[in-house]
This record gives sequence, structure tokens and C-alpha cells, in this order.
Amino acid sequence: MSGFEHYAAEARSLEAEIQRTGIALGVDWSDEAQVRALAREALEKGHEQIVAAAHGHDRRVLAKAELFGLTELMLKMMLESEHEGIHTQGGPVWQAFGRALLEETGRMAQGPGGPPETAG
Repeated sequence: MSGFEHYAAEARSLEAEIQRTGIALGVDWSDEAQVRALAREALEKGHEQIVAAAHGHDRRVLAKAELFGLTELMLKMMLESEHEGIHTQGGPVWQAFGRALLEETGRMAQGPGGPPETAG
């Protein structure tokens, strides 16, 4: 049970930071299109954004880089807890962003053309 409690506490803490950073960026976590676009950007360009932010002073770029770093932590936590048989989920921001990340990961795995067509 301690693993569950550890992941739940970490998820709450991480979600609070994601929410705080989202406020700085003006993210509406109930806007699925906006959250999906942000998830796509995090997955496709997150590391580049983090490196670029280290060399600049633009607050928006820094906030986005922080969000993308938090995204990496979120994904890592989800994978680690899943490996231990624990389903980690947070509140509404965690759920919205987590769902978007999973959907975008699936879309990216299918390739640029989307899902393969089946012969009928």
C-alpha cells in the first residue's frame, strides 16, 4: 500500500505544478483541442524547448519548458507505477493532460498518415 500512497502524493504534487505552469501559459485544461496541441508539442518538441529555454530569458518560453519537463516526470511516474501494477491518476488537470498525452502518443505511433486502412 505504501507504493500507492507514494504515487498518489507525487501525482498531487506534480499536478499542482502542472496546473500552476498552465496558469502562467493561459491553458484552459477543459479545452481538449488546446490540451491535445500542448501534449503534441510536449512530445514532439519538448526537449528542444527545454534546451532553448536554458539559453533565453523569455518567461513564456521558460514556463513552457518547465511544463514540458513536468510532462516528462508525469509520463515517467505513470510508466513506473504501471510497472508496479498501480494506476496513478490525479485530479482534473492530470486526467485531461494525461489523456491528451496518451492520445497523442498513440497518434504518433501510427505515423503521419494516421491508422492503417483495412481492406474490406
